[in-house]
Amino acid sequence: MKQVVQNYKSGELAVLDVPVPGCKPGGVLVRSAYSLISTGTELMKVSEAGMSMVGKARSRPDQVAKVMQSVATNGVPATYRKVMGKLDSYTPLGYSLCGVVEQVGSGIDDVKVGDLVACAGNEHALHAELNWVPKNLYTPVPDGLAPRHAAFGTVGSIAMQGVRQGEPQLGEVALVIGLGLIGQLVVQLLSAAGVRVVGADPDPARCELAESVGAAACGDPASAAVEAAVAELTGGHGVDQVYLAAGGGSNQPVELAARLCRDRGRVVDIGKCRLDLPWNAYYEKELDVRFSRSYGPGRYDPAYELEGRDYPIGYVRWTERRNLACFLDLLARGRVDVEPLISHVADFDDAVETYRSLKDGDLKAVAVLFRYPEQQEEEAGGAEAPVVAVPAVRRGGGASAPARSADAPVRLAFVGAGNYATSMLLPHLAQRDGVELSTVVTTTALSAANAKRKFGFAGATTDLDAVLGDKSVDAVFVVTRHSSHAELTRRALLAGKAVFVEKPLALTEDELAGVLAAVEESGNDRLQVGFNRRFAPLLQEARTRFGARTGPASLRYLVNAGRLQQGSWYLQQGTEGSRFAGEGGHFIDTASWLLDADPVSVYAVAPSGNEDLQVVLHYPDGSTATISYVTTGAPSFPKETLDLVADGKVLRLDDFVRASLYSDGRAGRKRWVSSRLPKARDKGQSAELAAFVRAVRTGGPMPVPLESLVATTAATLAVRAGLAGGVPVTLASAR
Repeated sequence: MKQVVQNYKSGELAVLDVPVPGCKPGGVLVRSAYSLISTGTELMKVSEAGMSMVGKARSRPDQVAKVMQSVATNGVPATYRKVMGKLDSYTPLGYSLCGVVEQVGSGIDDVKVGDLVACAGNEHALHAELNWVPKNLYTPVPDGLAPRHAAFGTVGSIAMQGVRQGEPQLGEVALVIGLGLIGQLVVQLLSAAGVRVVGADPDPARCELAESVGAAACGDPASAAVEAAVAELTGGHGVDQVYLAAGGGSNQPVELAARLCRDRGRVVDIGKCRLDLPWNAYYEKELDVRFSRSYGPGRYDPAYELEGRDYPIGYVRWTERRNLACFLDLLARGRVDVEPLISHVADFDDAVETYRSLKDGDLKAVAVLFRYPEQQEEEAGGAEAPVVAVPAVRRGGGASAPARSADAPVRLAFVGAGNYATSMLLPHLAQRDGVELSTVVTTTALSAANAKRKFGFAGATTDLDAVLGDKSVDAVFVVTRHSSHAELTRRALLAGKAVFVEKPLALTEDELAGVLAAVEESGNDRLQVGFNRRFAPLLQEARTRFGARTGPASLRYLVNAGRLQQGSWYLQQGTEGSRFAGEGGHFIDTASWLLDADPVSVYAVAPSGNEDLQVVLHYPDGSTATISYVTTGAPSFPKETLDLVADGKVLRLDDFVRASLYSDGRAGRKRWVSSRLPKARDKGQSAELAAFVRAVRTGGPMPVPLESLVATTAATLAVRAGLAGGVPVTLASAR
């Protein structure tokens, strides 16, 4: 098998062929799927290996003391041979991975061959194709959690142990100094615990990333921004806890901690930074300085780690293994999201070049994963790798827009008059000049009569064929249950009508193909799907102010969907599809519109037991959009919040009520906030309907290109395929 190693004397990095480890009792043999590079600890080790002998001695005074003790005991020649022998040998790298159990040792009964596990330990979770891992250093991966995310288990446990040492309480404010990999995870864990977080890091990209995953504010520790944010959030009292997640030789972190911590606050050291505590500052505030030891209780105890002797839960609630399992549970339930932290995924064979790029600064990254050969083959498009086709739009030879008198009213027919139609669409159309509500079609006579009376339809019927055959009707609105959308749209297109169909356009690939077949057969491409958010005035203004991008963007969209009432027809998944299939197109369309492209792949994970989803979309220019669709959040929290980060700018949308833009330009730091709050949330329905009516009246292009509607629908359908396969789904154009 192959393993990444380093010679600490010469600094050489290599991928060596080494023997496969044996499967000893009390552990399992694991074939790696993904392993995570610790861009802090491992890069520090790689950098130290490249130093001169004097540099190595200065960086490790603890080891120098051991050498001097050996000289006193054994003499210079013997000590020299011992030290040189140890330095001039290969040592392993890595300590956090996810893989598949290949063999089970005696005494193990909690996993079986083929199970997915997350593994920890700098002697057992190495960057290697196979590892033997003792019982207390692995834990099963929850159903639905992606292997690439489970590979964060160990570093997540380190961050979690640090947070536990800080003993955060609901409503407190914390300062995280150092926003590398561990710092980013600490930010998310604190946010999940109900703590407001301020971050400090000299790298503006890391500050933006931390804000996108939950920090209230971040800034350069040398600027006044961090101190101002702390003062605002704490009323001038100072933060309750400080987490030192920084590295390096500067004493600035501990000095900043003392300055911004409240009286009798807590300072937790997680990273490896200089700790020359300013005595007066720490004494006068009586600060409680704590250290966090790696993954948790059990670390460095051979009886626990190697012999599998667990600590009684009544005495030690959170051990290494329990921290590992807890972090994976948070990932699986969407409480922590590591996908935005992944800067690069490298094939395992490219390990040496990846380390060199990180060390030289050519690859700037928060988290980097190694992907192992079997995982590469699975994701490369093998027989079982999921692919969802994006059907090509082919238009027939018919007339796209029927000729009509420019001054004649646009005559509209509605198929369906349920709650959404009567509350969100018809009120905007009933009083619009140049629009005539012709006929409403429903399955029950009374609902048709009610809609006719309330909105002034000229006629009401239960006969759809009569409406489709009425040549005076210019456009048909399909506002029925999801399962009927595709068929009704297909029939209306074949009848030559312009069609406005509420989302979703289709629930299956076959339904989508049927709609496009109708377009090709009839030559009628006059179709609009009710993706209204791109028409919201506040979002339109924010997008204009953000301006054109020059580099890839990171977008995060949190949808606090809430629980459905018992009996809702949305729960009829067998016929109406999942909730995300029904309304997920809204959020995918908004992301694609903001990023000005259609996605090329979709990755989705979901915890078991509820409908929460994490959907990651990848775009041609390297941009990503993460949609967190959750049903288990607090009803009092806003339904939709969105962050777009690119080119030194951050756009924030708060539930279509408020928008903000932060940017750093030549003229200095700028911030725009929407000037006034609207009386109600405007999610774009009125503007969308106006654009559709205008297109029907003039015969001009429809508000959204048909190709975009198809791409969004295909991406929505790909979520289901991704959940079933547990790997990214490629969106392939069917040409």
